[in-house]
Amino acid sequence: MASDKQTLLIVDDSPENLLLLSGLLDGQYKVLAANSGEKALRIATQTQPRPDLILLDVMMPGMDGYQVFSQLRANPNTRDIPVIFVTAMDSADAELRGLELGAVDYITKPIVPPVLMARIHTQLELKQARDRLAGQNLWLETEVAKRMAENDLIQEVSIRALAHLAEIRDPETGHHILRTQNYVQLLALLLKTHQRYTGVLTDAYVRLLVRSAPLHDIGKVGIPDAILQKTGPLTDEEWEIMKTHARLGSEAIEMAERDTAIPVEFLSLAKEVAHWHHEKWDGSGYPDGLKGDAIPVSARIMALADVFDALISRRVYKEPMPPEEIQNILSLEKGRHFDPDMAAVFIAHFDAFCDIAKRLPN
Repeated sequence: MASDKQTLLIVDDSPENLLLLSGLLDGQYKVLAANSGEKALRIATQTQPRPDLILLDVMMPGMDGYQVFSQLRANPNTRDIPVIFVTAMDSADAELRGLELGAVDYITKPIVPPVLMARIHTQLELKQARDRLAGQNLWLETEVAKRMAENDLIQEVSIRALAHLAEIRDPETGHHILRTQNYVQLLALLLKTHQRYTGVLTDAYVRLLVRSAPLHDIGKVGIPDAILQKTGPLTDEEWEIMKTHARLGSEAIEMAERDTAIPVEFLSLAKEVAHWHHEKWDGSGYPDGLKGDAIPVSARIMALADVFDALISRRVYKEPMPPEEIQNILSLEKGRHFDPDMAAVFIAHFDAFCDIAKRLPN
């Protein structure tokens, strides 16, 4: 049957001192002994379970107590074992040095048994309290991580569900949501090192942008079926109604924002993407005719992803456009429809975006 006694490691180069301390402690604790610093380190690192407390002599030949203590603290497996220095060095400076190094106590020889036993008992109780607290903290951290992962998953599923409402209304889009989300992620990562975007495209920003991208067309749920599912060209009046999906999407997300008790970071980006992904670099886009850097970075990235997907995908009214022709269009629209630097990066990695389209066909 395993012993429930706490384990003490006594370190002293004097056999008489080891015998004395062992005799005092052996009945109440499991006692391990080492007559050198090197042996003490081997026992402390190799014994399982590890010692609960170490009584460490300072003045020893070879490796002294301070050196042993330093190595104990440097090892992640032993750094939390409390150490009491037990030494004949009874000066205030020696005691102060030991405590400043991090020892939990400092006992001078000759040893007074009741004092030694009381101090050991106190330090072991403190260690048990620290261990319990550490265990509780670990449990709390695990629970928090678990809940955060659950919340993340719920958020992802909710976003996808909302996005699919718009996609169901427009059945031609196929894997449009997944494709554009992948394009956005790839383009954002490629732009992270570009000097114009390093201040914006942080890891956190990219993560939130990718999460919000599926909501770019959420406003289409407010467009009548007769317009949204029309197979022929839209009339001027119908086109004006179709263009309102950008504003409708932004307003819907803003309403959701107002209903939350605390700010939800990704909603602000989702609102930008929904509202302005049809703006153009030269100011000829909609709904607000924003121009150049006035268009949020998120919406500029989404614009490229959205147009590329429209060109490379099959629709009832058209076949997929050949990649070479798409490249030519992107080049022509650089600085007109699209942010010129973003378009240049997109074109430079064009094949990677085509590969995404191939992996997620209509």
